[in-house]
Amino acid sequence: MASTSAFSNYRRVLAEPGAMLFSVTGLFARLPISMVGLGIVLLVEGGTGSYGIAGAVSAAYMVAQAVVTIFLGRLVDRLGQAPVLTAASVVFGVSMSLLVTSVEADWAIATSYAFAALGGASLPPVGSCVRARWAHVLEQPTDVQTAFALEAVFDEAVFILGPILVTVLATSIDPVVGIGTGIVAGVVGSLAFAAQRGTAPPPHPHDRTSGDRPRMPWRTVAPLGVVGAMLGILFGAAEVTTVAFADERDAKQYAGVLLALWALGSLLAGLVSGAISWRRGPSVRVKVGALAMAAAMSPLVLVESMPVMGVLLLCGGVAIAPTLIASLSLIERTVPAARLTEGMSIMHTGIVAGVAPGATLSGFVVDHRGASAAYLVSFGAGLVAALAALTLPPERSDAPASEEDLEAPGGVLR
Repeated sequence: MASTSAFSNYRRVLAEPGAMLFSVTGLFARLPISMVGLGIVLLVEGGTGSYGIAGAVSAAYMVAQAVVTIFLGRLVDRLGQAPVLTAASVVFGVSMSLLVTSVEADWAIATSYAFAALGGASLPPVGSCVRARWAHVLEQPTDVQTAFALEAVFDEAVFILGPILVTVLATSIDPVVGIGTGIVAGVVGSLAFAAQRGTAPPPHPHDRTSGDRPRMPWRTVAPLGVVGAMLGILFGAAEVTTVAFADERDAKQYAGVLLALWALGSLLAGLVSGAISWRRGPSVRVKVGALAMAAAMSPLVLVESMPVMGVLLLCGGVAIAPTLIASLSLIERTVPAARLTEGMSIMHTGIVAGVAPGATLSGFVVDHRGASAAYLVSFGAGLVAALAALTLPPERSDAPASEEDLEAPGGVLR
């Protein structure tokens, strides 16, 4: 299925002028993704004494982020990365600072909801932007695949380190320090990323006199959006269920270890994926990966042992990063360059939008049927993701191009 190549693939893409700098700054700019939501919970609970209010304020942040991200991606494509990311960073920093002030000064709780929503809506879409930048500076599809694998590894690192960092700072120093670190990392990282104009893709302003905008290949993007949403549900459900699983066995302190093993499996698989020259296209890999994720969730409902659960989660994580890498690679191949950031934002929005419903549904099942049964929520989401992936059209190397694909600017025939 694939022929392995040396990890020199990573050295080659990072040797591209400016690549190392924008990739590293993009890593720091993404820290709010895993720090701010939890930081809001710790901050608001400390100020109000209510986890219910804290969760609701955090939900306002997450929902606003999910709703607006696609529109920010569209603006980036039209106006360019620098102006949109700069403006979004400033609004994000100001609104989140006002959120902290509103909680610390005991303002009306409505102000906390408003500032949290504004902060979520203005979170710079750096994850999509850094991948669009890779697609711009690299010419070979295999190099883009490697770069996307590197970014997937960075994503996993963010989700492993971010929650640990914000929790340690919030509990050992002050909740303001915890969330403040995430805010500063996001603002400074995004501004530093935006300032690197030499590697940024050019803007694609829409000139109405020249005709319609380039078409979005919805036959590919829509199923991938569903895959993203189902992955979000799978992630949110698995996290809550795993904490409950450990708690039922009087080992709640090890829940983080189980989740870290899951993330580690994904991180290692992402590294390997980027060092492989795949013979199969990303469409096939998305289908295989989605099926593998569903299969990985299926035995968890039968597990009673913490060590066995750790092994299965480590193995199950292996399917995550390769599936996400293949999904974004497929978007990069099929979506017109003038709408690439928007297309990637659809996938990211699906993931973000699915986390809260997944966590809520699994929590309901935990309360009524126990933690083991709640793993069926993740399994069900994996099945739906696999079904959506199976509806993806074949890539042009495997089937004749349709008239619609031939007409789409920047389509797969390049």
